[in-house]
Amino acid sequence: MALGTVIRSFAAPAAQPMDLAWDGRTLWCTSFNTDRIYQIDPVTGKTIQSFPAIGVQTMALAWDGRTLLFSDFGTGQLYQIHPVTGTIIRNIPSPGATPTGACWDGARLWSTSFGGQLIQQIDSDTGQLIRSFASPSTEPRGLCWDGVALWHCDTNTDRIYRINPNTGTVIIDFAPPDATSLGLTWDGRALWCAGFSTNRIYQIAVN
Repeated sequence: MALGTVIRSFAAPAAQPMDLAWDGRTLWCTSFNTDRIYQIDPVTGKTIQSFPAIGVQTMALAWDGRTLLFSDFGTGQLYQIHPVTGTIIRNIPSPGATPTGACWDGARLWSTSFGGQLIQQIDSDTGQLIRSFASPSTEPRGLCWDGVALWHCDTNTDRIYRINPNTGTVIIDFAPPDATSLGLTWDGRALWCAGFSTNRIYQIAVN
């Protein structure tokens, strides 16, 4: 399939989906409208479970292999939370005041921050900034990791970028199916995108 081709799509579990995570079997989604976190069947789009998010404005979501990592725009905090109960395991200091995107690369946490225009690698134990580079544009949002490179979406340019994590250079980019795409995740073979305007979740071919 051509780059950016929609493989499938279904309605998000709630209006204004913000970010996505993949746990190896199911999708997770945050909603700005309901401030809840949803676990979703990726085949049917049906909600498996949901629970209230921490804070007041749900934003970034990531999966670290065991637990969910979540950020709140209102508190400016990153949280590690239990994927069944939604309870906080611990807080992770964020290097940016308003974290909007997050992903786990198998060893480290990556984050974007609204207004910061940076993509940052973080020590998830301490929250210490390891390194950073400029995002491709001025409104960085969702992040995900495909095992080799970062995927990133920006609402200023309405593009999805694949980025070299060592240099920050853009490898490829394309237009998302929803111009206001705020969240991304990778399922091992395809990209998933949260469409904020259309209230849909898209699986997208990238190779």
